Amino acid sequence: MKTTPQIESVKPIGSTRLLVRFRNGEQKTYDCEPLLSRPQFHLLKTPAFFKMVKVDPGGYGISWNDDIDLSEYELWANGEPISHNTIHKEILESHRG
Repeated sequence: MKTTPQIESVKPIGSTRLLVRFRNGEQKTYDCEPLLSRPQFHLLKTPAFFKMVKVDPGGYGISWNDDIDLSEYELWANGEPISHNTIHKEILESHRG
């Protein structure tokens, strides 16, 4: 059985996307936009709050506070694989907006 890699780092990109680096070296972007319609994720619409995301101890997920979090499986299974060039472009764009 293949296991989901743990998360090494997470960085907000723009207002709804995350850049997630896994411990196996792979990186993916995850778009939180679909979650924003759910009441438990409404706080993520606040830019300052969204930027407070951090990796949970052990790398088994990410969280914004005790009530809002995502598992490493969710980020791995539903994140979009990206190349180094894509990462660079998205980071530059997020600093402009």
